[in-house]
Amino acid sequence: MLWLKALHIVFVVAWFAGLFYLPRLFVYHVDVRDEPSHERFVLMERRLLAITHLGGLLALALGTTLLVWWVRHAPGYLQQGWLHAKLALVALLIAYHASMAHFVRCFRERRNHRSSRWFRVYNEAPALLLVAVVVLVVLKPF
Repeated sequence: MLWLKALHIVFVVAWFAGLFYLPRLFVYHVDVRDEPSHERFVLMERRLLAITHLGGLLALALGTTLLVWWVRHAPGYLQQGWLHAKLALVALLIAYHASMAHFVRCFRERRNHRSSRWFRVYNEAPALLLVAVVVLVVLKPF
């Protein structure tokens, strides 16, 4: 059980590395005008998205395994309000992740219409969600 929890945390960190850095690449990609730079950003974004997919998938798989374990060994675990809030925030993180995949595709196909300022604001969402998830998990306020 502790090994599962440790690995879950490791892959959450890996997932968040991509959630934090990929939007920062978008900020810089917006201002690129020459073809070699565009191609370099497309390659970096594609590779980072693949690693982010892997980290997210493993974090979610291990988190689901932990959730199943807790449900079997701690009756009433699913009735805790903090857990519902955490799972809702994880759903938002999954949606955010999907939106990043969309933007990678838009940049690759030269269909991006967002500004670097927009991506700077967009880049803050995972940090806010991370703080909320950590507070919920550690404090279990309700």
